[in-house]
Amino acid sequence: MDDNSAKNQGFSANRRNFMQLLGSGALAAAMPASIARALAIPANNATGTIADVQHVVVLMQENRSFDHYFGTLRGVRGYSDPRAVTLPSGASVWQQPDGNGGYVMPFHPTAKDLGLVFLEDLAHDWNSTHAAWNNGNWDQWVPAKGSTTMAHYVRNDIPFHYALADAFTICDAYHCSILSCTDPNRYHMWTGYVGNDGKGGGPVLDNAEAGYGWSTYPERLQAAGISWKIYQDVGTGLTAEGYWGWTDNAYIGNYGDNSLLYFHQYQRSKPGSALYQGALQGTNISEGGTLFDDLIHDINNNTLPQVSWIVAPEAYCEHPNWPPNYGAWYISQVIDALTAKPEVWSKTVLLITFDENDGFFDHMIPPTPPQSRAEGLSSVSLEQELFPGNAEFVAGPIGLGPRVPMLVLSPWSKGGYVNSQVFDHTSVIRFIQAVFGPNNPALVEHNITTWRQTVTGDLTSCFNFKTPNAAVVALPSTASYVPPNQNRYNSYVPSVPAKQALPQQEPGMRFARALPYEFQVQSGVDLAAGVVALSFENLGSAGAVFQVRSGNGAGGPWTYTVAAGKTLHDTWPVTASGMTAYDLSVSAPNGFLRQYKGTFAAGTSANLAVAVAYDKASVAIGLTVTNHGPATTVTIVNSYTGETAAQTLQKGESFASNWALLALYGWYDMIVTVDTDSSFAQRLSGHVETGRDSASDPAIGGLGQG
Repeated sequence: MDDNSAKNQGFSANRRNFMQLLGSGALAAAMPASIARALAIPANNATGTIADVQHVVVLMQENRSFDHYFGTLRGVRGYSDPRAVTLPSGASVWQQPDGNGGYVMPFHPTAKDLGLVFLEDLAHDWNSTHAAWNNGNWDQWVPAKGSTTMAHYVRNDIPFHYALADAFTICDAYHCSILSCTDPNRYHMWTGYVGNDGKGGGPVLDNAEAGYGWSTYPERLQAAGISWKIYQDVGTGLTAEGYWGWTDNAYIGNYGDNSLLYFHQYQRSKPGSALYQGALQGTNISEGGTLFDDLIHDINNNTLPQVSWIVAPEAYCEHPNWPPNYGAWYISQVIDALTAKPEVWSKTVLLITFDENDGFFDHMIPPTPPQSRAEGLSSVSLEQELFPGNAEFVAGPIGLGPRVPMLVLSPWSKGGYVNSQVFDHTSVIRFIQAVFGPNNPALVEHNITTWRQTVTGDLTSCFNFKTPNAAVVALPSTASYVPPNQNRYNSYVPSVPAKQALPQQEPGMRFARALPYEFQVQSGVDLAAGVVALSFENLGSAGAVFQVRSGNGAGGPWTYTVAAGKTLHDTWPVTASGMTAYDLSVSAPNGFLRQYKGTFAAGTSANLAVAVAYDKASVAIGLTVTNHGPATTVTIVNSYTGETAAQTLQKGESFASNWALLALYGWYDMIVTVDTDSSFAQRLSGHVETGRDSASDPAIGGLGQG
């Protein structure tokens, strides 16, 4: 399709046929009034706790990565990330090798009205995604997926999505659950895993849909007396091939995305039974209904379940090649329905996420468990998180997968916040448990592995239940996104620009939710033995994965899963690998970074230990530098402000410096160098969490050198 295809194919055409199908012209009405009402409706604040939530609604769309949609959004860890990783080649992660000696950087396709263009679908299976992951090197995206993997949108393309992020809360560390395709990711959302233990027909790594037998979370809800339901268009019902809700008409049906229907207990359920009524019912557009009849009926009659999932027809689910703005229109209708009755919206959380990234690139390397001792360590069990490989699927970690968007809409998450805690689709299950059964063992999903429960959160940090934010932000209309007809169109394949450059992220910052993280890394260098030692300390209340990378080709990468309150230690015998210098970087959630560079030259190499201490009360850090090498002058530079501190140290001497961070909202990025050894440098970056909301990284917003 050429650059003018969107217009050429009739996007300005008469919408009469489509509106007749829906049966109601009101569904295409402009949205700002209803969304403004949503933002203005006060939260149910009876207790000032999570107990005020009475409804959780989950809308999982299809196949978009975080950078692909939101890499240019103000104040999130996107294209201006000052701590993006370096590839083994020494190039930036943004310069993805093309397999022919060149590279492809993220680029914005030139098609007009890009949000309504049918951008091509890419490979998103287990094998190609593990190929792109490349054992954590993250450098085979273009060979595995094609150059369109680097295509991205901007605010003008998908203004409704951006406006939702500005109005509510966006998560910029939410990952899909598995390095694979749709069904396995949706199984994580609905069941907690993919049959990792080999029971019930698992593990399932693709869209085989062969029929499975392990337990699902709706069954736990049912047993605990928690009401639940799937909202969907039933399309043509059960096809001759046995697919319920599947149809060749992309504008009706559920696109097969109600993955509960691939489980035997639902397939065998009978009309009138709980599983049948909850998962095999819905409206039918082909028989005169509208997309949202069932949902609107339950809202109007005060029968909206405590937990519900919405499954969109193919044309509205945002799966390439379908346009994202068809999905924006669909999302706006869901919001309109939920906000039409203020007493319902005041008690409701709407979670909008995407099952996987399709084949679209994201620059944040997901946390994964080490596959062997040579690849790292874990303080918790890795049972059921590693797949050994077989004739069909390569060996590798099950997850986490690339980042995908998560928008948290509710009266308790207004204000344009970013939340940078690590989440995945099993976090949705754990949030439901936190709402309806925090002390109810019956609602604990035991399918979720120990490792996954350690490294991902439960979404509760996205909310302000005590004093809900009252900010009101207007959202744009989606009326112009209504599809003009029920046609399918050929895919648009964009060309890589001749002149490549990193996309510009929107300047400025946004509010940030408090996170449960506090990390430290202690380093030590044995110059005589040629060994670097690192200790990974997790002083926070949530587990995390530390990723270690070598900048000089000395192996790796390595991953270290450290539970809350735990410490792991490891050593790197650098000279034993034939190297004379060390260059190690350590990254952890929310921009935490430590970099250590130097040489092992006898008698001349610098050898400093730098300790960081957090002062949460005054929002500051203290650095203590101890010299274990020859006399040298140490200089510390604050990259955000340019402030410096310097002192000459003899061997065995130390000096301490304190750095106020209140004006930087708790963010720091300190560079330590010496005047006697140009190879030596340490970088210490991160955020001081105080238990209070703060702001996004100023370096992303354009402040400081980063």
